[in-house]
Amino acid sequence: MARLTRKQKEAVAKIDKTKLYSLEEASALVKEITNTKFDASVDLAVRLGVDPRKANQMVRGVVSLPHGTGKDVKVLALVTPDKEAEAKEAGADYVGLDEYLDKIKGGWTDVDVIITMPSVMGKLGPLGRVLGPRGLMPNPKTGTVTMDVAKAVGEVKAGKIDFKVDKTGIVHAAIGKASFSADKIAGNAQELLSTLMKLKPTAAKGTYVKSIFMSSTMSPSVAIDPKIS
Repeated sequence: MARLTRKQKEAVAKIDKTKLYSLEEASALVKEITNTKFDASVDLAVRLGVDPRKANQMVRGVVSLPHGTGKDVKVLALVTPDKEAEAKEAGADYVGLDEYLDKIKGGWTDVDVIITMPSVMGKLGPLGRVLGPRGLMPNPKTGTVTMDVAKAVGEVKAGKIDFKVDKTGIVHAAIGKASFSADKIAGNAQELLSTLMKLKPTAAKGTYVKSIFMSSTMSPSVAIDPKIS
């Protein structure tokens, strides 16, 4: 097991392992124990009482974080020529179709989100092996397959993220940056938790939100009271 550095030991010492923190307390504490030289991401990990192997217990959705993600999200709009101007004006970083499909076939995936139109999805099918594992395949359920390309691009740029419960029943999501105020981190966290509650599957029995942990890049995690969700 790797030894903790002095700063890591100091960070761990500031966390009361017997306590379940409020969102506001956890947000302030994560800021305090973050010692990276770069602007670290703040992440939320929510363990749900669902069985992701069952289709009727899959939890997946989108949420617009009120204070944004703090990240410059690179968006590729795969659209027909009549939609190119619309996508560019909305702020898409890359706009086009066949030339980008060829680049993706060659292994290029230097984007965070791909937005496209229903009529183009047929061309993306063969690229599933490249895009799927990277979480880049557009999906109507997350609003990335739409005729309103400008709206979709604008929402992603403003802080809209999509999330999905993993095979262990945990939802992981980046909810901001360590440079955010504690209030903004807590506000984004609350928005995600509220959205998760609305998506509770009717087939899920027992405790829905089992645990919540907040951390930043390379920081220890802080346990949050799951009853606040």
